[in-house]
Amino acid sequence: MIPGGGQPNMQQLLQQAQKMQQDLANAQEELARTEVDGQAGGGLVRATVTGAGELRALRIDPKAVDPEDTETLADLIVAAVQAANDNAQNLQQQKLGPLAQGLGGGGIPGLPF
Repeated sequence: MIPGGGQPNMQQLLQQAQKMQQDLANAQEELARTEVDGQAGGGLVRATVTGAGELRALRIDPKAVDPEDTETLADLIVAAVQAANDNAQNLQQQKLGPLAQGLGGGGIPGLPF
């Protein structure tokens, strides 16, 4: 039975909301510190991004550099960054998805899920 004649305990609801907000902030901080990689061309181009999607590093194997074909290199770079961002979004889903579901099941506006 709910205390107070059917009224939810507002203090308890407020505490739960504050805890969920803190958990979300902690998860976002962890995402900003966590790095994930993506690669293209069998590893010739590798991109590293944070879990928040910030590009941190780009490594290009010299074998990928052909002065006569910079278009292929550009495509490999784009593909590696996209792969890294896909991995970052998967990490976001893992870290933030359960928290967003706890906030009413409808997600949080502005987050990528």
